[in-house]
Amino acid sequence: MDKKITVFLPYNGAGHTHRLVEKLFNLDFVDKIFLLTADSKNKIDGCRTLVTRKYTGSETVRTIVANTSSGFALILLNDIPIELGQFAIERFREIAVSTDAGIVYSDFYEMINDDLVPHPVINYMQGSIRDDFDFGSLLLVKTTTMKEAVGIGEKEYKYAGFYDLRLKISENDPIIRIPEYLYSIKKRENERTIEKQFEYLDPQNKEVQSEMENAVTGHLKRIGAYLEPDSKEVNFEEGKFEVDASVIIPVKNREATISGAIESALKQKTNFSFNIIVIDNYSDDGTSDIIRSFVKKDKRVIHLIPDRKDLGIGGCWNEAVHHSTCGKFVCQLDSDDLYKGENTLQKIIDTFIKEKAAMVVGTYVLTDFNLNEIPPGIIDHKEWTPENGHNNILRINGFGAPRAFYTPVLRKIKIPNVSYGEDYAVGLAISRYYKIGRIYEPIYYCRRWEGNSDAKLDITKINANNFYKDSVRTFETLARQKKNKEK
Repeated sequence: MDKKITVFLPYNGAGHTHRLVEKLFNLDFVDKIFLLTADSKNKIDGCRTLVTRKYTGSETVRTIVANTSSGFALILLNDIPIELGQFAIERFREIAVSTDAGIVYSDFYEMINDDLVPHPVINYMQGSIRDDFDFGSLLLVKTTTMKEAVGIGEKEYKYAGFYDLRLKISENDPIIRIPEYLYSIKKRENERTIEKQFEYLDPQNKEVQSEMENAVTGHLKRIGAYLEPDSKEVNFEEGKFEVDASVIIPVKNREATISGAIESALKQKTNFSFNIIVIDNYSDDGTSDIIRSFVKKDKRVIHLIPDRKDLGIGGCWNEAVHHSTCGKFVCQLDSDDLYKGENTLQKIIDTFIKEKAAMVVGTYVLTDFNLNEIPPGIIDHKEWTPENGHNNILRINGFGAPRAFYTPVLRKIKIPNVSYGEDYAVGLAISRYYKIGRIYEPIYYCRRWEGNSDAKLDITKINANNFYKDSVRTFETLARQKKNKEK
């Protein structure tokens, strides 16, 4: 087996690329070094310049394939300062050869001032098909695998070239993470801002998202996990319920916000009956007293304290959904948040009936604690389409809010007893069989403040959250493959 490596570096004339090239030329197994640039005048002695118009596009991928004659291609994904660790490339190559991996990546450090801050990444699995999966900045790719992948159903992408490539590689070869810090990069400023988290919703990114959706749809078809848009009809006559709808509010230690949440639910004007089920998960501040004060004033407010003490947010939802007071439809209201107006609940239930859906998802406005809009503002998830939303959602990290469910369906599927991703997991399961209705006007205020669960997270928590959702996507992918085989 040819163990030599061909290197491909994005190059815009920066000095850090010169320093990296000098170190790479000292490795006797480096065959050639190519500079990928939009300007043919960008040159470094000993390297060959390859002109590409869009680094993330199919053109660049084909250029890499056409110029790789060695066993492996080492690809730097970002034009940033990078320092290689001790025998780093040797370690990449060793693991690639011994595991026969299609792609190898590793943990890394971020250089912040004079400090090296660990940035672990997570293992790749079948469900790791979101387009923002964090591989770091350095990939080693097996050449034969890469060339085979490029020949599969080739489409021309400006933005999804590398995404499409790694999806195709993952279909036949392992993608291996080395849990070692093999290189260091200069800290990328503002990498985890809220704006970046939701940038796929920016209308200016519509072309990017369309390409990513096309790539993932092709992948799902090739692995047998693509679902046709043939949703089951919902029978709205199942079961008997005391009320038509229930607003579900799980809460623990939210004395600063719980009053506002309950009040926004009580203000709802509807042509049907509803109640508010507050699941108090053993609050030890003043939250329980506040809930009790509402119970005394309005019989629509129901205060539930679970017998169990091992419940996350999903488990609290299960307590409410399976309670005798639960209505035919259940609607989300987080204890930090508010309904935007007095007709939110009515609009949700009207959408259930009109769409014959098992789940309805609305649009929210991102705000600070005082309801001042913060970037990116309105989160509407218009990337959803009736024809392909249930497939594309495997690429996207969430459905949106507020979420509402037809209770008999939710009682059958159950919600995972976790406090992150529980809504995404149950939404995926519902979308496997049923239609999901959408409301594209803002009906909900989602507040961000230091005390809530969406405050800025460290890399360990981010990785744990991403690992859980990738696991859920893996379960769902396997379930969809099984469903298709049983047709």
